[in-house]
This record gives sequence, C-alpha cells and structure tokens, in this order.
Amino acid sequence: MTDRILVHRIAVFARHGLLPEEERLGQRFYISLDCRLDLSEAGRSDDVAATVSYADLTQIVLDIATNRRFALIEALAEAIASACLSHSPRLDTVTVRIDKPSAPIPAVLDYAAIEIVRGRATTERT
Repeated sequence: MTDRILVHRIAVFARHGLLPEEERLGQRFYISLDCRLDLSEAGRSDDVAATVSYADLTQIVLDIATNRRFALIEALAEAIASACLSHSPRLDTVTVRIDKPSAPIPAVLDYAAIEIVRGRATTERT
C-alpha cells in the first residue's frame, strides 16, 4: 500500500534508558510514525471514519512514552507499533522511529535512533 499517514517528530520528555541517570534525569525523545493504509475511501468520501486520526495516533505515542518506562527504545517502539495496530484495523503497517538526541555516547552526534516496521498478517485484516 502506498498511502500513508505521517506523524513526524513528536517531542516527548521521558525516562527511558539503561542507565540510572536516564531514569533519574530523563531526556527528550522524538518519535515518528509512518502508517500505511488505503486512504482512497477517505479521499472519496471526505469522512473521518474512513481513515485513522493522526490525533489518536499521537495520543497513543504520548500515553505509552510518558506513562511507561523502558530500558530499551526498541521495546518502546514495539509497544507503540502494537498499540497503533490494535487501535485501527485500517492500518496495514506502521513504522516507528525513535530519535534519542541525548544518548549517553562518548561522541559528538546529532542523535542515536532506531526504526522498526510492523504489520498485521493478511488473515488479520478486516
């Protein structure tokens, strides 16, 4: 599917990470979603019920990233992807990218990041 809903760089202050300082001090993360789905019905009908609300997707990210704690941003991404797919059967796949600009790495860098792509099996689609 080539249609996409993009939510780019949601800024979140949270306490994810392996180190005690990351839990104690917290840090900023940027979380982006790239959701693949068929938007043709929404485009023809102009009906919000035929799409997925990007406000809802953003709220899923904020709820998980600020109310739970993960040692690994990989686990945070998995939780977000799973919740997005559970939220709407319209989504075929979701890509979650997490940028960690203050990663405790002894080097000068813009950020460390991970990106995962998760989808539902063909038999699960509705």
